[in-house]
Amino acid sequence: MAVARSKNASPSWNDVRAALLHFDRAGLRGLVQDLYTASKDNQAFLHARLGLGHDQLQPFKACISNWICPDVMKNQPISVSKAKKAIADYKKAIGRPEGMAELSIFYCEEAFGFLESCGLEDESYFAALIRMYGRSLELVSNLPPAERATYLERLDKLRARGRQIGGGVEEELNSLWYAAALDEHER
Repeated sequence: MAVARSKNASPSWNDVRAALLHFDRAGLRGLVQDLYTASKDNQAFLHARLGLGHDQLQPFKACISNWICPDVMKNQPISVSKAKKAIADYKKAIGRPEGMAELSIFYCEEAFGFLESCGLEDESYFAALIRMYGRSLELVSNLPPAERATYLERLDKLRARGRQIGGGVEEELNSLWYAAALDEHER
């Protein structure tokens, strides 16, 4: 016995899936095309999922850079959550471990560049950077040892840049680095 959904209930994935059963191949292709043209986020998702283009990470990096390292001269806002959302969107689209490591390290590099260029003194920004650095170490440590060297080199350089930032950033990054126990001979 089927139970009818209330007219006030929000549609769910099950409702969408049931509606999709009525589409033929051309109709489904048209729906995907409409989704593709509807937003840049959908385009980035499909390019990543389908392995299209020479640099599938580029739109995600552009989004991270936009939000974590904005142009303050143009009064652009900072949004840690929107920068992190770009990484989450990549994870949903394809989530390859090396891509996740690349995006999380890129986030840290962009954040350092922003801090070094404008001297921002924001504890929540620092805390987000430190958390992302820890996440980067975790992602890199889960990669096969042969793939870690370049990422570890970049993370080590970031750790050294922490000295110029202040706010206890260097100490926190050092603590995370040593806690990760990524042995030097793995590099």
